[in-house]
Amino acid sequence: MNIIPANLYIESTGTGPNLVLLHGWGMSGAVWQPLVKNLSKLFTLHLVDLPGMGLSRPIEPFHLHAMAEKIAEMLPANADMVGWSLGAQVAMRIALDRPDMVRRLVLVGATPCFVNKKNGNSLKNIDSPNDWDVGIAADTFSSFAANVNADYHKTMTQFLTLQCMGAKDARGTVKLLRKKFAERPVPTAQTLQQALNILLDTDLRVEVEHLRKPTLLIHGDRDTLAPVQAAHWMMQNLPIGYLRVMAGASHAPFLSHQEQFIDALVQFLEPVAA
Repeated sequence: MNIIPANLYIESTGTGPNLVLLHGWGMSGAVWQPLVKNLSKLFTLHLVDLPGMGLSRPIEPFHLHAMAEKIAEMLPANADMVGWSLGAQVAMRIALDRPDMVRRLVLVGATPCFVNKKNGNSLKNIDSPNDWDVGIAADTFSSFAANVNADYHKTMTQFLTLQCMGAKDARGTVKLLRKKFAERPVPTAQTLQQALNILLDTDLRVEVEHLRKPTLLIHGDRDTLAPVQAAHWMMQNLPIGYLRVMAGASHAPFLSHQEQFIDALVQFLEPVAA
């Protein structure tokens, strides 16, 4: 069943407890398609296209709080939530702003802060977080954005091909994803830049300790966009946190290590088989 309330596209399928899936920057809910067959036997899946991406229309203003609020409006209460990359930051924001909407969190390739920061503490701002050196340089994001603007499908296919390396059927997975992405509209340059600004600006470090939902972190040890050290930092600062590091995986372990990913997800969420 496809739902398009208030211009937000959500594809719902399966049976069982509600499981919301939030994708990463510049992508769409189609990125989860390789998992749908197996997961839909255990969960009612809600594959969300983030605002301005896939089949969802942009929102104004376009920032993390607004995105989280818009998505929370359209989802069943007390659902389990999986967020990948930017989607993980959206999931965290929903859990912080609307804790009634979230039962448990699974954060994939997640970090509270994507970009390295030289904050330091000063007498003028003693509450500012310390320096953050387990992110990446801001210009890395900017160059990726420039490539996407030049050729969206080519750049996304190249990115996903890299993320699928190590999978049993990497070629088939990339072929499926290429097909699914081709079915959905290309995000506008404005949307891509606005979403990029969220990645550049968001720093949730001082709020992580307030995420009081059971949280599973799934992270690849070869992740270069969100280094695994960020996951270790989150594990140490989450009130109820669990960490599963997948050897040989990069930024999208749900594509490269599908079986391990599903096993970790099911073990944590414990759905009751029909």
